[in-house]
Amino acid sequence: MSKRHSAKHKLDRRMGENIWGRPKSSVNRRSYGPGQHGQRRKGKLSDYGIQLRAKQKLKGYYGDVTEKQFKRTYFEASRMKGDTGQNLIGLLEQRLDMVVYRAKFAPTIWSARQIVSHGHIRVNGVKCNIASRRVFVGDVISLGDKAKEMALVIEAQGLAEREVPDYIAQDGTDKITFVRVPSLDEVPYPVKMEPNLVVEFYSR
Repeated sequence: MSKRHSAKHKLDRRMGENIWGRPKSSVNRRSYGPGQHGQRRKGKLSDYGIQLRAKQKLKGYYGDVTEKQFKRTYFEASRMKGDTGQNLIGLLEQRLDMVVYRAKFAPTIWSARQIVSHGHIRVNGVKCNIASRRVFVGDVISLGDKAKEMALVIEAQGLAEREVPDYIAQDGTDKITFVRVPSLDEVPYPVKMEPNLVVEFYSR
């Protein structure tokens, strides 16, 4: 399981954007980067720098998955038919931890990964504790009995800043069905994501 060793808000500040759309993000108060040199004027990024930044932002948004996992997902997307950038987004959105997050079973992607790894999620009625497991169209994801009473889950379901997207069908408050693999336009990112730049980064 990927673990974020640095402060989560630092990624927001480094990118200069509220990546997860959280009301408490520090970028809402300080739009400059972290550290003592954060307020210095930023130089113009090279093409490589722009592509690297796009990759870091996308990778960071999905809970800072490991570079090995992210690169493997990219190469799988590149072997599929169609647009590689769209395929990459589709594969990332099919991760179990992300589906749990989209279903509002958890307030953050990290807490979604945690409740999966602790065995609180069922896939088609079977307990699964692998956050990176792929969810396929028609799969039913549900909360375990203990999870239904967890404060974390109740908090997530009451969040007003995000809605359950159309490609996830709700069946009550504790069960959803993954309806289809979304396109980039369907994914409710709070900020602009540019998977085409990620493709250019790995194609160098």
